[in-house]
Amino acid sequence: MAKIIKFDEDARRAMEKGVNALADTVKVTLGPKGRNVVLQKSFGSPVITNDGVTIAREIELSDPYENMGAQLVKEVATKTNDVAGDGTTTATLLAQAIIREGLKNVAAGANPMILRRGIKAAVEASVAELKSSTKTVETSEEIAQIASISAGDEEIGRLIADAMDKVGKDGVITVEESKTMGTELTVVEGMQFDRGYLSAYMVTNTEKMEAVLENPYILITDKKITNIQEILPILEQIVQAGKSLVIIAEDIEGEALATLVLNKLRGTFNCVAVKAPGFGDRRKEMLRDIAILTGGQVITEELGYDLKEATVDMLGSAGTVKIDKENTIIVNGAGSQEEISERVKQIKSQWEDTTSEFDKEKLQERLAKLTGGVAVINVGAATETEMKDKKLRIEDALNATRAAVEEGLVAGGGVAMLATAKAVSKVAESLAGDAKTGAKIIEKALEEPIRQIAINAGLEGSVIVDKIKSSDKGVGFDALNEKYVNMIEAGIVDPTKVTRSALQNAASVASMLLTTEAAVADEPKTEEPAMNPGMGGMGGMGGMGGMM
Repeated sequence: MAKIIKFDEDARRAMEKGVNALADTVKVTLGPKGRNVVLQKSFGSPVITNDGVTIAREIELSDPYENMGAQLVKEVATKTNDVAGDGTTTATLLAQAIIREGLKNVAAGANPMILRRGIKAAVEASVAELKSSTKTVETSEEIAQIASISAGDEEIGRLIADAMDKVGKDGVITVEESKTMGTELTVVEGMQFDRGYLSAYMVTNTEKMEAVLENPYILITDKKITNIQEILPILEQIVQAGKSLVIIAEDIEGEALATLVLNKLRGTFNCVAVKAPGFGDRRKEMLRDIAILTGGQVITEELGYDLKEATVDMLGSAGTVKIDKENTIIVNGAGSQEEISERVKQIKSQWEDTTSEFDKEKLQERLAKLTGGVAVINVGAATETEMKDKKLRIEDALNATRAAVEEGLVAGGGVAMLATAKAVSKVAESLAGDAKTGAKIIEKALEEPIRQIAINAGLEGSVIVDKIKSSDKGVGFDALNEKYVNMIEAGIVDPTKVTRSALQNAASVASMLLTTEAAVADEPKTEEPAMNPGMGGMGGMGGMGGMM
């Protein structure tokens, strides 16, 4: 396919138009008085949201060069969301500011490669200053503040703080859609996995259709059990001990399952069979997790164990095991705390080493199951449109909270970023020529978040920026109540990781665009005009239909 190439200023200006189209759409959402954006969907009702990355992902422009610029800034938002989970609007806004000032200087004759060097030095100084002013997150109140600022809703902030209190900082908190109007938190204590009983005849409570076993033995194996003879020796030992049994195996079917059900119905002994969770290697690891949690062993031929030779010492046990049609919950496993801690350390190490988001999520889930449990926030609202928006806000707030727990927090409302301008100014003074100009571009861009928050609140941004610059350290503008306050004391805080990632990603993509000298795009297709299908109706005119 033929290509069209644009060079120099033509290429950069066309891409800048795309950058502005995307950034101008996203930046109206910034701050406590930020507005919403409506996104058309090809099916279903439109989505109304103020989530930067969700808006950015929807934007595609018809002009190929403008679209290139928009896609580059979309990458800023997406990367910031992947790394920190929030701050996508700030990142987009910063990228626009750096590109705007950078292109002015390139047009005036500055060397973009040297500008880039100054931008890099300034960003490093700003990030170092941010880290030095970071405060560690210690209280539940600070977690609530972070979540409230991110979601723009104090109720959501309290809900997330409660969830973190209950499952711990390593715990899994999931967000699900509710069928009711209210938003509520439910916590599943102990280890839960999504496998239920293999036969409904195994239930102990027919009203709730669930089996609840107190202090049962737990047999864990990766084998498929079809012959009752394989587990007969261990069953005899359990009957003698007068205990109930939970069997977690790859599968139990045929004669083995029928015999277990029959003995349950006769009242000989109480037994519930459950399929092992997961698949392949992940299944083996999850069985090991269950074994460590319950103080048992995985009976597997890989370790030279045979089911026929299994003894009661190899079985795990727990305070309570609750099993319904779809889920199994193990509470108060009898495993040693030392072994559980060792296993947690091992999973954390795997989590740090893996690059796959899917694997990270699964490892995080396994961690939570070993350490505390899973909290589920069920999101409810009057309409589906409102519920989708609320769900996005809660997910953002949750990500912001995790980022704050990981790297700490700084003053919010763009104040921490502006406070680093002095450090950037020092770096600029140590540079010369275009490198100095590059650092000055960052110094100016650091004002942009405060300016935009003020504009979205219907105020003059420049006046507020000047007032904050001449105020005491830590003082900023509370746009919701329209007054100047100490941001940390007022609970207006941002995660360091979110602020840092927004600046680093914005500068990275902006630098790449500034150093662009040519842009190559596909030549638009010219469609040939279609023939008029109406001519086919002339068939009745003396056989003239064949003349088409």
